[in-house]
Amino acid sequence: MTAVLPDYYFRVRENGAFVFKVDTENRQRRIELDQIAVVNIKNGDVKPQGGRELSDEDKAAISDWMEQRRAQLKQRDIDDILRTVDHLNLTTHWAQARASDEDLEQVTDALLLAMHDLRTMLVRKKADRLIKG
Repeated sequence: MTAVLPDYYFRVRENGAFVFKVDTENRQRRIELDQIAVVNIKNGDVKPQGGRELSDEDKAAISDWMEQRRAQLKQRDIDDILRTVDHLNLTTHWAQARASDEDLEQVTDALLLAMHDLRTMLVRKKADRLIKG
């Protein structure tokens, strides 16, 4: 564990985080987490907790975290899609080289429908982009 703790701790949840102020300046020298806000990353809402008013420092820390978190989530989305491309390639090789007729019977319809749906949407989005620019 590092010797210096951050001033804020963000407990990530589905659409944002609970924001805590980290306190080590107490008589017992324990780490205390005082919840100061709840953040919704999707709509940008920041709700102070416990009847408190957030300081400018609190607001700046929360804003910085939200910006970093959005960038992180966006990068994860792209990474997930690129892994899906890899997985599709591996699936193609599996179907060609190792899958039995029974294996293919189990997955073919689901794969064809999912790929058709994806292709249709990608073609439509590509056409929209070409028309715009």
